[in-house]
Amino acid sequence: MSDQNPLFIPGPTNMPDRLRHAMQVQTRDHRAPDFVDTLLPVLDGCKEVFGTKTGHVITFPASGTGGWEAAITNTLSPGDTVLVARYGMFSHRWIDMCQRHGLDVRIIECDWGAGAPADRFEEALRADSVHAIKAVLVTHNETATGVKSDIGEVRGAMDAADHPALLLVDCVSSLASMPFEMDAWGVDIAVSGSQKGFMLATGMAILAASPKALAAMDDATLPRTFFDFRDMMQSNATGGFPYTPPLQLIYGMRESLKMLAEEGLENVYARHHRLAEGVRRAVRGWGLQLVAQSPELYSDTVSAIYVPKGFNSNALTDHAFKAYGVSFGVGLGEMNGKAFRIGHLGSLTDVMVLSGLATIEMAMADLNYPIELGDGVSAAQEYFRTSRAATLKSAA
Repeated sequence: MSDQNPLFIPGPTNMPDRLRHAMQVQTRDHRAPDFVDTLLPVLDGCKEVFGTKTGHVITFPASGTGGWEAAITNTLSPGDTVLVARYGMFSHRWIDMCQRHGLDVRIIECDWGAGAPADRFEEALRADSVHAIKAVLVTHNETATGVKSDIGEVRGAMDAADHPALLLVDCVSSLASMPFEMDAWGVDIAVSGSQKGFMLATGMAILAASPKALAAMDDATLPRTFFDFRDMMQSNATGGFPYTPPLQLIYGMRESLKMLAEEGLENVYARHHRLAEGVRRAVRGWGLQLVAQSPELYSDTVSAIYVPKGFNSNALTDHAFKAYGVSFGVGLGEMNGKAFRIGHLGSLTDVMVLSGLATIEMAMADLNYPIELGDGVSAAQEYFRTSRAATLKSAA
């Protein structure tokens, strides 16, 4: 029975039975003429979730990390300069990837718990009078710290500096859970994955590329074969793949897009905000502190929470798993041992979130944290109860 316990990690997320069933399909010929009827609607349907009409959706059998690699190898050349801020484990890993590919990485160091520093991006871009910087890389939702950055503000900084660099954005843990406006924000490549807001298994990197990004392929010389945009786009045009596709995930994505459309994206975003706010009320009830430094940075998909001094967050997450069979996110990088994470994205409801809060609250009580049972859960209950009542009244 323990496999029925929901996960409270920030991905992979809980998989609805509806999507599991959609992926239980028999092998079929991906080169058959009718495969186009399966693939192309999926690619087209993803555009609405990315918030683009002009972007081109491209998928690869990979995780989001593969999407990062595809984004840089299709648009950049060895020795090119990129500008990146480091404010969490995932921005750090993208930096590491760029360095391994022989790029000149200019790093803006930030506190973990801060967001993308648009003002410092603008300063660096204004100073780059020869336009050596070819791309600005930003993590929209830093999963390690529970921080959401303002991508529109970063685009504004780039425009204010009148700089032609590409804007590449990691939206792996935000897409299909929080609003993302690729066209409005002037994003050139957005990178996501199947295992978070889309509620699927890991294994599909999903990107959207602007016309400007696609034009950059003509001059980009970083090696690419498996992740070649052009190969994939040419095959996709007739409903095919340049190699064997992840058929089950394509079927799952088709059903996931149906589920998102049935709920309505605005309702999906509102639900995630409500769940996140319930978690934040619980954190305050426990007397604990979020890693995110200010409310405008709070993520609606994951909350990173500092444990009190003298406690180890890894011991807490280990105990929650061993004693109650429930997984919570461990602290990554600078947060290792200092903070745990509650993922509240994908297929979750108020009731499911309350079960997670009650579980981690019991684990804290077991380990003699300075809390009382009910401190956090009751705060979340009150919020969910009253906010739902207000929603129902407004709908009436």
